[in-house]
Amino acid sequence: MDTQKNIVDKRIKTDIVVIGAGGAGMAAAVAATDEGAKVVLLEKRGAPGGNSARAQAFFAAESPAQKRLWIDAPRDVLFRMAMDYAHWRINPRIIRVFMDKSGDTVRWLEELGLGLIDRIPPLYPNQKIRTFHFPKNGGTEVVRVLRKACEDRGILLLRRTSASKILTNAQGKITGVMALSKKYKNLEITARSLIIATGGYGGNKELLKKNFPEYTEDTRSIGIPHKGDGLLMATEIGAATEGATLQWEGPIFEGARHGPGVNKEPDMIWVNKKGERFADESVAANHFESVNALLQQPGKVSYTLFDEKIKQDVIERIKRGYIRYQGLVPRARKANPPDFSYDLRTEAEKGTVFISDTWDEIAKWIGASRKVLKTTIEVYNKCCDKGHDNIFAKERRYLVPLRTPPYYAMRCYAIFLTAIGGIKINHHMEVLNNEDDPIPGLYAAGNDTGGWEPDTYNAILSG
Repeated sequence: MDTQKNIVDKRIKTDIVVIGAGGAGMAAAVAATDEGAKVVLLEKRGAPGGNSARAQAFFAAESPAQKRLWIDAPRDVLFRMAMDYAHWRINPRIIRVFMDKSGDTVRWLEELGLGLIDRIPPLYPNQKIRTFHFPKNGGTEVVRVLRKACEDRGILLLRRTSASKILTNAQGKITGVMALSKKYKNLEITARSLIIATGGYGGNKELLKKNFPEYTEDTRSIGIPHKGDGLLMATEIGAATEGATLQWEGPIFEGARHGPGVNKEPDMIWVNKKGERFADESVAANHFESVNALLQQPGKVSYTLFDEKIKQDVIERIKRGYIRYQGLVPRARKANPPDFSYDLRTEAEKGTVFISDTWDEIAKWIGASRKVLKTTIEVYNKCCDKGHDNIFAKERRYLVPLRTPPYYAMRCYAIFLTAIGGIKINHHMEVLNNEDDPIPGLYAAGNDTGGWEPDTYNAILSG
């Protein structure tokens, strides 16, 4: 697939150029080739895959997998759920096409050789319609299957080759792209069409600051730091922009690499740097929504507090399998999960957890007023005693007082997975100009595109 035999005098002629060999880019290259097009695939990094390799699972409606498992996932119902969740602030035509195509995409991937696990589990408790399709080896398996499909079709993949400029004629129609590589420096690729799939701009600090006021340079990200090459090149030739979304998640425990951690058990409580509660802690069941409460707190930092009794209750839940646990981050269940007590002591040595017999010392570690934190705990304990949280209406079953020392505090923060949006498209994936007309021959896919993702990730439609 990396053969260079078609490169003559730093020029290539093809039908379609795809910029970016992630999930969207490789899928586009395979689909176009199967329709008879000659495709050149550019990948800036050393290997294809992008953030798709890091993904857990993907969405689909009315897929063969859902039908095999007798899961009712009607496209019309899911379409309405998507639009209601976004308050109709996203493009309904794009969402409609996405819903209509998603199930068939699963069929297509399975025919290419993708293996799915034999169940579609909920992302969070009591999820109404299960849509989260898990490949047997996660996103790496999707990438493997798509890469093999590219190789089987002889698609020319140029690795460590980045597009630098989109070429157009006098009428504004796409004529190709200029690319840069160590071997070829300036490489001119002429083509009738161009597909942008460069993966967004999660690593471009200037674009992040411009589009997201809550972003600061110390904000942590777990995605590949793409620089927004596709967006910048598209706007340079007159593409319109739409729908910037930063996919936040949290609170995330500082000692965990990523993912929803055991710090989110609903009988624990959350306080900010001032020692005040700021949310109903049970909202952590959907950590894509709970992060919105955290983002409003000073420094976007929170602390999860609990006592020895709650700790022992958590240990029992782990033993009984109610929490899938692998060292402070729930994961696939193991016969002998790590010792929660040991993990807490280890993290305390690192400074991400604080353990004390007094709330005064906890307050000092947080940097909060001792009086404020004590008042927070006293008020909360009284709510637990009477079985009613008159502040945030937390469910009674989660109201457990904190009275048994030692006490524990876990430092948590917000992360983002990726930046989504930027290039405005229509439901044919055509890139639009500022008059909402398609730029002839220019298309975009994946995280580069806007208009389909609300400001908060819609975990109700997982994937």
